[in-house]
Amino acid sequence: MAESVAAAKSAARPSLPALWLATWFGAGLLPAMPGTWASFVALPFAWGLVWWGGIWLLLAAAAVVFALGLWAADRYMRAVKVHDPGAVVIDEIAAQWLTLAVAPLNPLAYLLGFVLFRIFDVLKPWPASWLDRRVGGAFGVMIDDIAAAVYAGAVLWLIVPWLP
Repeated sequence: MAESVAAAKSAARPSLPALWLATWFGAGLLPAMPGTWASFVALPFAWGLVWWGGIWLLLAAAAVVFALGLWAADRYMRAVKVHDPGAVVIDEIAAQWLTLAVAPLNPLAYLLGFVLFRIFDVLKPWPASWLDRRVGGAFGVMIDDIAAAVYAGAVLWLIVPWLP
């Protein structure tokens, strides 16, 4: 009996690696606006990646985080039995990094990239809204944010030449 209770409790929680990745090391567990917290936390990581290895390293890291996000989000959602729980924010990390791939290492550009991504992630213009509604599973959780990042990155790319 005790073994079945312990098994049920462990089945209701994602594995520790999936939990930490899906919530981006706890950012998704912060109170109120977990997606905004995660996008904010993504900024210094992006800066460091670009400083160390350039835009290509940032894009590669975004692709790796996207792939890890598919695994971590799937494990997390299966454990809590909720589609797209708010605590899963690894999608914001990959998408915020994609948005910032067009930004120079400039605090104003990064701030603008942060704001633009949050706006497009919340508003979800088509096809992000369609992807959010129609694509299920971990891929659905991840891909709508990537669509929002493409919009945010395009607008950021248009604005960057005008920044001081």
